[in-house]
Amino acid sequence: MIETLRIVDLAIVERVELEFGPGLNVLTGETGAGKSIVLGALSLLAGGRASPELVRDGVERAEVEAVFGASDLPSLEAELRALELLEDEEPADDLIVQRVVNRTGRSRARVAGVPLPAGKLAGLFEGRVEISSQHSSQALLRPDQHARLLDEAGGHVAKRVAVEEACARLRALDVERDGLRKAAEERERRQDFLRFQINEIEAVGLTLEELPEIEAEHRRLAHAEDLREDGATVVGALMGAVDSEAAGGLDQLARARRGLEGLASVDPSLSSLLDRLAAAEVELQDLASEAERYVDRLEIDPARLASLEDRLAAIQGLRRKYGEDAEAILTFRDDARAELETLEGADERIASLEREREEASEALREAASKLSRARTRAARALAKRVEGPLRELALPDARFAVGLSKLDPPPGMPCGPGGAEAVEFLFSANAGMDPRPLQRVASGGELSRVFLALKNALRGAGRGMVLVFDEVDAGIGGRVAEKVGQCLGELAANHQVLCITHHPQIAAQADRHFRVSKRRSGKRTLAVVEPIEGEERVDEIARMAGGEEISPETRRHAEALLRPRSA
Repeated sequence: MIETLRIVDLAIVERVELEFGPGLNVLTGETGAGKSIVLGALSLLAGGRASPELVRDGVERAEVEAVFGASDLPSLEAELRALELLEDEEPADDLIVQRVVNRTGRSRARVAGVPLPAGKLAGLFEGRVEISSQHSSQALLRPDQHARLLDEAGGHVAKRVAVEEACARLRALDVERDGLRKAAEERERRQDFLRFQINEIEAVGLTLEELPEIEAEHRRLAHAEDLREDGATVVGALMGAVDSEAAGGLDQLARARRGLEGLASVDPSLSSLLDRLAAAEVELQDLASEAERYVDRLEIDPARLASLEDRLAAIQGLRRKYGEDAEAILTFRDDARAELETLEGADERIASLEREREEASEALREAASKLSRARTRAARALAKRVEGPLRELALPDARFAVGLSKLDPPPGMPCGPGGAEAVEFLFSANAGMDPRPLQRVASGGELSRVFLALKNALRGAGRGMVLVFDEVDAGIGGRVAEKVGQCLGELAANHQVLCITHHPQIAAQADRHFRVSKRRSGKRTLAVVEPIEGEERVDEIARMAGGEEISPETRRHAEALLRPRSA
């Protein structure tokens, strides 16, 4: 619900702030007083076209602002967050929508303080604000919306959603399948490359423990001559060289031991040194024997060395391509195997997708068939529910029908997301004329009354909308105007209704009444909009009934019209 509408410098309005209420809000005033400016302001907020002619003379910009109440916030805020225009935060008490039009004709919009492309306003308020006038009725002039209205009338929105979801599922399967098919050539190249890499690693037969052992053995064989020579030097130093008379370390220790034994025989306190020397002699003897065995085991094996060098070269080749060590190389191989398995499963996935697609296609076909049958029944019922009220709204020969025509489905699909048929409202105002597309043959007044009759037929659906009517009373008399007023009142039980009218019978039905008038301010003419009640309202309805000269009769008539509303 629009709680407040503020208009600044729009056409001949300098500044107006209107507080609308729930139910039926009417605007009245003389022809040319500026009632349509309010309609234009609402149209701008709903995404209507902006033009420089809308800006009041002498100023650079016009501004329209509406405050929507708390009941609209959850759905509006959810949609704004889906568009990433609102961040998650504490819910607001109200929501402000603003549209500014510059002298150049360019405009900008803000919703909840966040800039929004003006073109997105129409989408944001579609299904929330509907305007019906001599020149436009958003839903009725768009055949693409007729299916939505029919489904709401028949209570078959869930069936339409089922078709949309089944269609989305089928399209998602097609996208995945077509993507796999298009990537088949690249997938084959990738598979060949992965197989090459895996085979190259496995051909070497690398293990985690092998590389340190190979490197150690290679170092021994590569330096075998040096190791043997240095080992022999160590053995000679310890045991004495075979071809030399020089004493080794063990001979020197034996000589030291014999000297120390003589000393200890004289001075027993040296016995401990003798024990330590004996232990060192045993340890050095063991060390010498171990060194000698090491030297004896050393072999010079060129063939084995060449084999090790070849293997190390192979491993080094893997290290350059796949990782610094054995663990990294083997991890690369395992990852390549996993990717290869995934790629090799693509053909199986395509086959699986084809099976899933057949099932999804059948599910879509069944859902569309259910929707089509439901629409056929709903079309007949809606035509009756609209056609009857039209006759009471001064269209005695009116015929209303809902046309269902089979649509060519998208390639490869049973139907599109909107179902298997196109839905179009058909209308004829004259006897003997077959109903034709509503948006082509209905005049502005007829269109408004069809909109009113249709909305009354649908008044339980889409509760809480803002419905705006202009010229809904064009070309009708008093009795019919009273019926129009009753229809508007019934509609206002479920929606906020704003109506511009010239008929006192309609104005008398209002829950809130605004009067539009012109006033001179210096050399300028300005439109003024003000709420009226009490005696002012009686006077306004009397003026509407009898002209500017209010007679006692017209005043009594106005009071009689208002009495049922105040009883």
